[in-house]
Amino acid sequence: MPSIPYVTADVFTDRRFGGNQLAVFPDARDIPPEQMLDITREFNFSETTFVLPPEDPRHTRRVRIFTPEREMPFAGHPTVGTAHVLAHLGEVRLMGPTTRIVFEEGVGPVPVTIRAEGGHPAFAQLSVAKLPETGPTPPPPVALAEILSLAPADILQNVYAPGAVSCGLPFLFVPLVDRHAVARARVRLDAWERLLGDYWTREIFVFALDPERDGSDIRARMFAPGLNVTEDPATGSACAALGGYLGMRSAQADGTLRWVVEQGFEMGRPSILEVETDKAAGQITGVRVGGSSVVVCEGTMTI
Repeated sequence: MPSIPYVTADVFTDRRFGGNQLAVFPDARDIPPEQMLDITREFNFSETTFVLPPEDPRHTRRVRIFTPEREMPFAGHPTVGTAHVLAHLGEVRLMGPTTRIVFEEGVGPVPVTIRAEGGHPAFAQLSVAKLPETGPTPPPPVALAEILSLAPADILQNVYAPGAVSCGLPFLFVPLVDRHAVARARVRLDAWERLLGDYWTREIFVFALDPERDGSDIRARMFAPGLNVTEDPATGSACAALGGYLGMRSAQADGTLRWVVEQGFEMGRPSILEVETDKAAGQITGVRVGGSSVVVCEGTMTI
């Protein structure tokens, strides 16, 4: 039985034991595809990635991403963290201060930029393969408040009203009055199943323009019971879609909008995600999400 190396990393943090945990198999060619979900459940992180040779030789690697529930077409922290791990191992050669690679994911080719300091990876930033897409009108605030164990008055109803956006993976964005309301949010599974069962997405991202940390712009949490992820410490795909949500509501017609999102603080795994949205003539032309990662441990698994 082959013994397959793996690496774990904490993503969207610059220190161990923060951010979002990720397991990476840098060479998954000897792992039977039917065992990838079982391996992911064994780690029980939000996601595990399996790295394979690219189908297109112009690309760097093919990356399969799994949650404990199913395979995903795209996810942010696995993309950023896998880039960091491959650069850390020397599987991706750093070409100076900036290295550009492309991962093949279910959503399509995903460009990633790796920034290095002292010859080591320090920051990775993905560019979305799909520009933001708006979903259908969400349930009313009274229903969302019931799902989140909040009062309807906790949910904003101005320019930042609830709405759903996808950059390859859809999320329902629920803006709240302040970070204290964000901290109070608790998903009621009975209400979640009853009120969101037939909706475009059942992944909920709550946020407030009331951060705790100097330098941040947004406080956020993400709940995904349908993916067997009760709460996610850092969600790059959601923050990419958030860049679309916020960019659509910004009066700025041209240039690059930037936000720093703090997530995972309520879980004791503080995470910092940097979001950029490009606009031209009022239209969104690009979205990027980046952050730091830290390698935590390396080992092998007998398959």
